[in-house]
Amino acid sequence: MPKKEISSGTAHALPDDLRKAITSSLKALSTWENITPLARNEWICWTISVKTEATRKEHVKRAPEELKEGKRRPCCWMGCVHQKDKVTSPSQKYVLSKISKKKTQR
Repeated sequence: MPKKEISSGTAHALPDDLRKAITSSLKALSTWENITPLARNEWICWTISVKTEATRKEHVKRAPEELKEGKRRPCCWMGCVHQKDKVTSPSQKYVLSKISKKKTQR
């Protein structure tokens, strides 16, 4: 079965599981296509930048539900740090420093 054509993000390709979840709802797909490429990128990054497979599955499940509600970006998330042309905000630097400290303590 061919993949349904759907827009991707700016720094990340759209994973197949997220593509399938979003295209399963016309309302979620409509919101997806009406947000900016940067906003789509943040949904993708929010889904793939997790530590466990369980969290990833939860994010894939939540993304189309929240898009159907009209949400344009993932809630309570610091944003994609993989964007090369974007300045890292002070809040992102703080979170990244905490993550870095945890990794060095292991």
